Amino acid sequence: MDSMKVVIPGGSGFLGRSVAKQLVADGHEPVVITRSPRKAEWRQVAWDGKSIGDWEAEMEGADAVLNLAGRSVNCRYNERNKAEIYASRLDSTRVIGEAIRAAKNPPPVWLNSSTATIYRHSEDRPMDEETGEIGKGFSVDVAQKWEAELESAHTPQTRKIAMRSAMVMGPEPGGPFEPFYQLARKGLGGPMGGWRQMVSWIHIDDFYRAILWLIEPDLPSSVNVCAQGSLTNRDFVGEVVKAVGAKIALPTPRFAIEIGAFFMGTESELPMKSRWVVPKKLLDSGFEFRFPLWPEAARDIVARIRGDKIAA
Repeated sequence: MDSMKVVIPGGSGFLGRSVAKQLVADGHEPVVITRSPRKAEWRQVAWDGKSIGDWEAEMEGADAVLNLAGRSVNCRYNERNKAEIYASRLDSTRVIGEAIRAAKNPPPVWLNSSTATIYRHSEDRPMDEETGEIGKGFSVDVAQKWEAELESAHTPQTRKIAMRSAMVMGPEPGGPFEPFYQLARKGLGGPMGGWRQMVSWIHIDDFYRAILWLIEPDLPSSVNVCAQGSLTNRDFVGEVVKAVGAKIALPTPRFAIEIGAFFMGTESELPMKSRWVVPKKLLDSGFEFRFPLWPEAARDIVARIRGDKIAA
């Protein structure tokens, strides 16, 4: 693949850092658009996430835009936090669309974050892009409005894709794997609130590879970005425990999760919702996963955290 310029609004978090680092390693040029530019291996440009500014010029001649902007949902869903979650996603998507439309030579593709949480709580069957059932509640409403904002953007020269991503698992600090890893090390890595809820996920390497794959033309407009190997919460955390080599793995009952979520300033929905999502469009388009199953992925991530040269 020829060298590309990839503009990454909201790219200062776990995902953005991981993707930008790999883009640099592969000879590409990432440009991170962020509220707080810092010294890094790649260029960073300031924005406020809601207004056109000097950052708009970065759209000119770019090969792709990867929008990762959005306030973390790891918080209590009070009215203030809800408003910030909506605004951070809708405002950033709207203004990115305006910047792309204003460019004389706009990027040919715009990948915009969405979430696999858009589907209903499912323990009975997997959800793909064609037959999946949209859920209800605050998180689902955020996802629907987010995708609607992307769809309404008038960018006739730019193909748009909503990435319905599952949890992206990698060794870098700040990602969703970190709390599972720390709990397992402390002997608290047992099933959370039971075992029936399904967990969908994707290894960071495959997330990055999926981005490059989706940049290619003639791919669909909404895509489940996840591995095909969803599994129950019991099996998911059990494989983390095995990879860590912990001797015990105490379970966490539902009431303890509710109490813990309250004191940690987050919501119990995050570990308790059953997300059973499959990547039908990716597989149908010929994408091949490097880590299709969780046991191998968990071992690889733990090995990287520990600095091992070869995953056990």
